[in-house]
Amino acid sequence: MDAEADPPIYDEPGFPPEAGEDGLPGEVDPGSTGGDRSNGDSKDRSIAGRIFSTGSRGAQRFAGASGLDEAIEAAVEEAIVRSLESEATENAIARVINGPLIEQAVAEAMASESVEKAIIEALDSQMVERVWDHVLDGPHTQRLIERIAESPEVRSAIAAQGIGLIGDLGYQVSKVTRILDFIGERVARRVLFRPRRAQATSRVGFFTRALALGIDAVIVNFALVLLGAAIGSIGNALGIPTSDSSPSLFAVGAALWFLFSSLYLYVFWSLSGQTPGMRFLDIRIEREGRHRIGSRAARRRLVGFWLSAAIFGLGFIGVLIRIDRRGFHDRIGDTVVYFIDPTNPDATHERPAL
Repeated sequence: MDAEADPPIYDEPGFPPEAGEDGLPGEVDPGSTGGDRSNGDSKDRSIAGRIFSTGSRGAQRFAGASGLDEAIEAAVEEAIVRSLESEATENAIARVINGPLIEQAVAEAMASESVEKAIIEALDSQMVERVWDHVLDGPHTQRLIERIAESPEVRSAIAAQGIGLIGDLGYQVSKVTRILDFIGERVARRVLFRPRRAQATSRVGFFTRALALGIDAVIVNFALVLLGAAIGSIGNALGIPTSDSSPSLFAVGAALWFLFSSLYLYVFWSLSGQTPGMRFLDIRIEREGRHRIGSRAARRRLVGFWLSAAIFGLGFIGVLIRIDRRGFHDRIGDTVVYFIDPTNPDATHERPAL
């Protein structure tokens, strides 16, 4: 029965005591090396540890039974919350955030190779591709694109780019026609046994004017074609036949073309001194230093223009062979056609050049 009894439990260090020679507990030989207590103070320390351990466990049991430990934890938690909510803590955090420590830490982190590698791996991941696909396919992105495309700033920028491209093209073409003006003038004056030009000029010659007039003719004819198509559609809708090719219809069409062309030239000459074709090539009509020649000068110039065209274009020969490069219509209207600077169209004409 005694052999089956449970062995005694020893909670403290140093127990059970070591056995002596007779098998009973006894003092350890001070000279032996098997024990860990070398003098009598070890026994005192063991007793103190036992007393302290017993008191600690008793205090824990008392605190748990009385709820004191929960009260202490709640008080500590409340103290921590109050300290974090205090103005001093906010000021300290603000000083840390606004100070150089955060900036230095972020700079060091961004400069590190590990952060760079992590960012590159994140950007190369399939998750980022799925996020971008979701964003681009979403309705919000489509509405954003539509709003940007419909904004007046974007439209004006696109229109300015288109106008700038057309202006650059016209300037390059006018450089070529200006050379042709000098070559044609030199050949014509040599054929007529007239002396060569010795002075520079900024007046427009024959070939540049002819190209500008051709551009205006294309614009007028295109507008008349559209007008004729609209009239034909209206006539067909009303049951009026418009496919008649009688001479009277041709006469009406010719009269309409003459009136529309005259109105086209008169309006642009009197208001701005240049037609769209002239503007494309950077040339302009001036009278007494002004590019708005007025209605009277425009009317007289228009009469001279049609008279010059009626005599098989002989009235325009003066533009080719005269030193002042003025045709019959220029002399009647007291006007001169000059090259202008495309970067400053409101300024006076360009300097004379050969």
